[in-house]
Amino acid sequence: MTIVQRASDLIGDTPLLELARTGSGTRLLLKLDQLNPTGSCKVRMARQMIDEAERDGRLAPGGHIVEPTSGNTGCGLALVALERGYRFTAVVDRHAAREKLRMLTAMGARLVFVECPSGGGVSSVRRREVAARMAAELGAYHPDQHNNPGNGNGYLGLAAELLRQLDRVDVLIAAIGTGGSLCGTVRGLRAAGARTRAVAVEPAGSIIFGGAPGVYHQTGAGSPDGFPIGSNVDYSVIDRSHRVNDCDAFAGARVVARRTGMLVGGTTGGAICLALRSLLGYPAGSTVVVLCNDAGEKYLDSVYDDEWLRERGVLDELAHRRVERWFTAYDASVGMAARDAWSVPEPVAVGA
Repeated sequence: MTIVQRASDLIGDTPLLELARTGSGTRLLLKLDQLNPTGSCKVRMARQMIDEAERDGRLAPGGHIVEPTSGNTGCGLALVALERGYRFTAVVDRHAAREKLRMLTAMGARLVFVECPSGGGVSSVRRREVAARMAAELGAYHPDQHNNPGNGNGYLGLAAELLRQLDRVDVLIAAIGTGGSLCGTVRGLRAAGARTRAVAVEPAGSIIFGGAPGVYHQTGAGSPDGFPIGSNVDYSVIDRSHRVNDCDAFAGARVVARRTGMLVGGTTGGAICLALRSLLGYPAGSTVVVLCNDAGEKYLDSVYDDEWLRERGVLDELAHRRVERWFTAYDASVGMAARDAWSVPEPVAVGA
């Protein structure tokens, strides 16, 4: 057993789980980054942003950090802040998962709430305005995760892990919000010589890649109408983008939980749903990796609660059955490939 001095020393070296395989040998793997401290990949970039701010003097000993967050980045910042003696204020709204807000409070963060839009959905624009104003008034460090290079830099270690764990990564699929996890990881992979294709998944209603804005209930990914897209969304490294609606995203997460016992967040469910739908479209023998951004235990009273889904009109049994059929079809294709391999007759020598 490894013994460490701080919880942040446990960041990284998360495992991979094979979720599906096709008869053509293509594998769908989950990078279980929700197994990091705080239950999210975002702790990687939270630590990196603080490291870089300390090095260049933007954050002095005993300082104060103020950041708007939907929860996961905030929990990462709260962890590193308590370890290093900083105060941390998280600007949040009631759209965030309740368990994330409880985690922030448990780790000593101060929460400042802003109101959600009257039509529903997230208050990203308002949170950002309030955090910037508070940081200026208090003389606090405002990381600004959407534009901070430390966000993407925080995932270079994740890229190195994938290259240690796998012969190659042909496709990396991830939900996109600030852009740091997908774009930072892909830049790291390509810098090491990998030819990885990057696929970004945003909630239907998000405006990162255009399209009609709307209300969505997936938290931690996407950008609402009127929100300025930050520099960490590096369009130049993204090969394809897709929108996944709440019904499909939540069905993806829930079916995976029932099949594997691993609970993932709703935005990861969207990435998994897209990956399952696309798996046969990749060349035979491809390795496709979905980045699991956060743990589903934070969403037991939302994504995994039937009544919560019904109240919002996003409980879709047909979507659940579609996801199940994909798994069934891939299992069947593996069985057929195995039978075909056994039925190939042995070659007969000429003249025998």
